[in-house]
Amino acid sequence: MKIDKTTVEIINRLKDGRTPFKKIADDLSLAEGTVRSRVKKLKDEGILEITGLVDPEAIPGQSIVMIGVKLNTMDLVGKGEEISKLKGVVSVCVVTGRFDLVVTTAFKKGFGLLEFYTEQMSKVGDVQSVETFVVYKAYNLKVPCEECSI
Repeated sequence: MKIDKTTVEIINRLKDGRTPFKKIADDLSLAEGTVRSRVKKLKDEGILEITGLVDPEAIPGQSIVMIGVKLNTMDLVGKGEEISKLKGVVSVCVVTGRFDLVVTTAFKKGFGLLEFYTEQMSKVGDVQSVETFVVYKAYNLKVPCEECSI
C-alpha cells in the first residue's frame, strides 16, 4: 500500500485509538468509507496496529523500561524475534548505533526488571551487554511524512 499524505493524516488522527472514523473523515474532508477502508487495508497489510499507550505514572506498580541490547551475532532479526516472545516484552526494534536492539518492556508488581533479566533474558544466547532506561514519561509522537508538513 502506498503511504500518501492522506494516509499519514489518518494515522496521526488515530493516535487516541478511539477517534471515530466519522470525525477523522470530517476533519480531512473525506468520506467515512474512505477512512474505514484505508485503516482496514493498513491493518490487513500489517502496517498499522491500533494499541493503547500507558502513562507509567498513572498506574501504580506499572513500569516501562527500554533496554538497549548489544549482541555477539549478526542475526539481529532472529534474536529480535526470540526476545519479542519473552514475558514482559512489548516491542523489539533492530536499530543502528551502539545497540543492535532496543527492547521495550512493561513490568508490574511481582515481575520486574530483576526477574526479567534473571528469568527471561538469561535464556537468550549471544547477548554481549545490555543497558537499561527506565521511562518516567512517554509522549505520543506523530508519524513523519516527507510529503507532509508534520
